[in-house]
Amino acid sequence: MPDASLFNGTSFITLFAPNISLLQASIDFYTNFLGFAIRKNSNQKLFWLQLEEDQNNVSIQLILDPEHAASVSQIDQNIRNLTRSLYRKDWRSIQSNIAFKSSSLSKLVKLLKDGGHPVQQSPNEISPFEVYTVDPLGSLIGFSGFKNPFAVNERSLLPKVSEEKAYRAEDDSEKLLNPVRKTIGVMTSGGDSPGMNPFVRAVVRAGIYKGCKVFCIHEGYEGLVRGGEKYIKETQWHDVRGWLVEGGTNIGTARCKEFRERSGRLKACKNMIDMGIDALIVCGGDGSLTGADRFRSEWPSLIEELLQTEQISQQQFNTHQNLNICGAVGSIDNDMSSTDATIGAFSSLDRICRAIDYIDATANSHSRAFIVEVMGRHCGWLGLLAGLATSADYILIPEKPASSREWQDQMCDIVGKHRARGKRKTIVIVAEGAISNDLSPISCDQVKDVLVNRLGLDTRVTTLGHVQRGGTAVAFDRIYATLQGVEAVNAVLECDADTPSPMIAIKEDQITRVPLVDAVELTQQVAKSIESRNFKKAISLRDSEFVEHMKNFISTNSADHVPPSLPLEKRKKIAIINVGAPAGGMNSAVYSMATYCMSRGHVPYAIHNGFSGLARHESVRSINWLDIEGWGSLGGSEIGTNRTLPNDADIGMIAYFFEKYGFDGLILVGGFEAFISLHQLERARINYPSLRIPLVLIPATISNNVPGTEYSLGSDTCLNSFMEYCDVIKQSAAATRNRVFVVEVQGGNSGYIATHAQLACGAQISYVPEEGISLAQLEMDINSLKESFANDQGKTKSGRLILKSENASKVLTTEVISTIIDDEASGRFDSKTAIPGHVQQGGIPSPMDRVRASRFAIRAVSFIERHSDRCQTFKNSISFRQTDEITSTAVVLGIHKSQLRFTPIRQLYDFESDVPRRMRKNIFWSNVREISDMLSGRTSL
Repeated sequence: MPDASLFNGTSFITLFAPNISLLQASIDFYTNFLGFAIRKNSNQKLFWLQLEEDQNNVSIQLILDPEHAASVSQIDQNIRNLTRSLYRKDWRSIQSNIAFKSSSLSKLVKLLKDGGHPVQQSPNEISPFEVYTVDPLGSLIGFSGFKNPFAVNERSLLPKVSEEKAYRAEDDSEKLLNPVRKTIGVMTSGGDSPGMNPFVRAVVRAGIYKGCKVFCIHEGYEGLVRGGEKYIKETQWHDVRGWLVEGGTNIGTARCKEFRERSGRLKACKNMIDMGIDALIVCGGDGSLTGADRFRSEWPSLIEELLQTEQISQQQFNTHQNLNICGAVGSIDNDMSSTDATIGAFSSLDRICRAIDYIDATANSHSRAFIVEVMGRHCGWLGLLAGLATSADYILIPEKPASSREWQDQMCDIVGKHRARGKRKTIVIVAEGAISNDLSPISCDQVKDVLVNRLGLDTRVTTLGHVQRGGTAVAFDRIYATLQGVEAVNAVLECDADTPSPMIAIKEDQITRVPLVDAVELTQQVAKSIESRNFKKAISLRDSEFVEHMKNFISTNSADHVPPSLPLEKRKKIAIINVGAPAGGMNSAVYSMATYCMSRGHVPYAIHNGFSGLARHESVRSINWLDIEGWGSLGGSEIGTNRTLPNDADIGMIAYFFEKYGFDGLILVGGFEAFISLHQLERARINYPSLRIPLVLIPATISNNVPGTEYSLGSDTCLNSFMEYCDVIKQSAAATRNRVFVVEVQGGNSGYIATHAQLACGAQISYVPEEGISLAQLEMDINSLKESFANDQGKTKSGRLILKSENASKVLTTEVISTIIDDEASGRFDSKTAIPGHVQQGGIPSPMDRVRASRFAIRAVSFIERHSDRCQTFKNSISFRQTDEITSTAVVLGIHKSQLRFTPIRQLYDFESDVPRRMRKNIFWSNVREISDMLSGRTSL
């Protein structure tokens, strides 16, 4: 009999039995399995059962009453329906007849299973938070260690299986058989890339969460061919803890010649069947994914051969008729078509940009030229974006070759003019696959010889090599690798024999599925186009952003030393101003705006120290090319910024200086203060003609709370800075074993950073302003921590992180939450606070923020070019009024699913903004919260 102290929570419930046998069966169930004792027995029709410890005040009244009770057939049908749905439906979606709190769910599960009672554990069997069973009267009983444990929405945790597969009729009664569940194998193949470990972690945990077995296949296809428990290992929830912060791939990768032969694939097929694997998820390059799809196409003939040679049984043959395959692209080159980014590409770009930033300082000190070789055999994505992010003087990539003489002349012309203008350093980036248009490879030594012999520069060569692959993944790769891993599990559970093998891709910042074969074929066409010297087609097969980035690099690189591309009458005076708190990418935006203006012939102006600087000190300066050299890689704001709004700074003086300098357009770079500033300037146009010019806002804030965009400059830099901070904190927590760190996250009323940081850092819990912190949720989370630490005894990496947005609760502050956890832990573990503060704003901006700043700035200047002449017709109009035509020239430039679009401030301010809370109304990251909680094992009320 179990300990009565296992239960508490309910006070009294009455159950009716239709006959003596079911009444007695119910008495036996509650006394023998749940520890109740009979306190009153007045007659055979009434039994009053109560737990042995009276202070729990838990009692059940059993009454023999055929009139009030359901019929025997109804009870039998209810029990049958529940047991049928055991492996097909989440019982949390059904209201429980009886609910208990329990201090030991593991004891309960053992008791119930030993007694032959159906049991469902939620969300999974590894670390259940709730347990359900059915009593002899058909009542659904729920047990949980949490308060309000059953307040959840209906959702399917387990894959659907047909009743025919899960049950069979025998002697007119239905017998519960073992459930039919997917067994998933996951492997990494080809070259390693940062983000593979987060991907595998997501597959393992999402698979377990959905009721699957998951096997990690070690050493890629080599391990699949060799087989056995050494290479194909079942992986549990806790086995992948800590993998987010580790680079490379922990399950190994290796190229396998044997798998290229049918005999090797036959062995792999046998090994998978032996382990019961019927779905395979592969993370690798195009060769790895091609091999996986071919394996699937041959699967029917392979299992037929295994059956004929008696290597598998008929039952195994019947069970494994089909193999589901799903691919995800792990490649630092970003060389796969049909996806905007591959796993590891942005991490590799980050390594390259950091290295060039370091080299840049040495080059400037000695007035040297440095040639940096980066990876990219058939794809120049790394070289192109690194050149754009670091303001390199020249790049050589396979997609845009020239004749030997052309590239040498062009490079020397650009570098020579840069040097003549006073630049002390030269950076040339060479992709390993760089070629001339006759397909001759271009080596770093060739480039060095040209710079030395023709320009007389002191030149050094740096080959970054495998440094580009190493290290932990950046936030983007951790987050999107995780989201792709979850989607890969969904794909193999949902696909059938007729579904083409899917590849998980990122299209317009959304996780999608595309046919794997089509993506591989397009990718291979790029290499074939280059080999056939059809370079125009090769570029067209890249994504649209690749072409745009190339144009942007050429435009910004020709600033101030080639004739402007616009005639004199079309050149404008364009100003830029920073408003609000500093954010990574602000300087990059100023640099790109100014250099692009110069290449077009416009005059760029910088307004220093925000609107207050303009109104009080007339802080307007034209921008000189050499003065801003190197700004693209600087954090903070070199022209200064503050939170002062135009109305507070004296909008009349601001309008006066706009008139004095004759500005034809204004670019604002900032967060919600810049958003309000744009609104005030647009409203003031009716009184001040000088403000009737194109006004463009480039969102830049770590909070990512600006309406009209899903991405703000600085948010990626903030995520990476905060992630690195949390990695160190988590390391400390793990070193001291039983420790929780409650880390405070900036972001105002936006939970964007906390939500994505939870996914990137593997935090157990995150509290955000959009949800607040209820006492019930806090109690549940603390109890979850208790159970989690109890299960971690003797294990490593047992530290925990809790992320708390600064505005998630005014009462439950970071310190208060930490104190409550410390008190509730009763010495089993301790809690500390960590407040990174302005460290979250970051130092050097991330490559993503640099590149997107360039894209934003050039689009903003182009918008002013298109609309400034039209605005002139309104400028001196006596009968000026706000019309849709003039309103559409005051806009927010934002990213919506990776597409840049201009949205009028009037529309955004009136309909899409929560101005008092300084937020956008549409919260686009809510689905990320669900996945974060799922992978951390958290139950959210």
